[in-house]
Amino acid sequence: IRIIGGRSRTTDNHNRKQQGQALRFKNLFKRTLHRSINSLEPTFLSNRPLKFAKGCLLAIATSHSRHHVNLPNSITFARLVLTAIFVVSASWGGTPALMVALVTFVMATISDWLDGYLARKMDLVTSLGKLLDPLADKILVASAFVFFTSKGLCPTWITCVIISREFLVTGLRQIAADKGKIIAADNLGKWKTTLQLALGITCLLWLILDSSSPHEGFLLFLQNLTSPNDWLFLGFLYGALALTLLSGLNYLRKSWHLLLD
Repeated sequence: IRIIGGRSRTTDNHNRKQQGQALRFKNLFKRTLHRSINSLEPTFLSNRPLKFAKGCLLAIATSHSRHHVNLPNSITFARLVLTAIFVVSASWGGTPALMVALVTFVMATISDWLDGYLARKMDLVTSLGKLLDPLADKILVASAFVFFTSKGLCPTWITCVIISREFLVTGLRQIAADKGKIIAADNLGKWKTTLQLALGITCLLWLILDSSSPHEGFLLFLQNLTSPNDWLFLGFLYGALALTLLSGLNYLRKSWHLLLD
């Protein structure tokens, strides 16, 4: 009888404990839900949807801040996927495929700015991001220049200089990584990439307009503006070449001591 009574008292205490935990969880859930509704209501009723969207973006990004694959790095990975789509659509040929190539190239260009901006803004700069961001840029730029050379829009020797510079910087980064150091992109390199991407958009626009052959209006003006013989095209081309050489020499100068070790 004592054993049975002791067991029943133990069971009753256990049941009461479970009921108390369930009640506390229920109250906690109600308070959390109430606070969430109160905090969201003025945001939805206010005239600031962009601020609310920015808050959501910050919340998503900072929730992964302890992981290497955070929001900026995910955008960098997405740029690699966009590069693959660009290569396939550009190689396909035809005006619709070139339009897809242009859209993906522009999206990849925007992502190049966006991932760096978010990484600095949200304090999510990682070693993986410092490695992947310039690598994704190199793959995109090299693919684009090979395609433009095949279309006769860029001299072969300029494409060789640009790709050689990318191999040089990649090799210097690998040497630095073996010695426990990371060489991040400098301002010259960023401006070089900007001009290269601007040249890429100009080339794709000209290819699309040349295949459609507009006869008047804004499209004809845009075709003349993006022509390979016009000042805009030539300015982007030789400006990108000059910054490619300068930034490559700058990386070599900063890494020279690593080569002598």
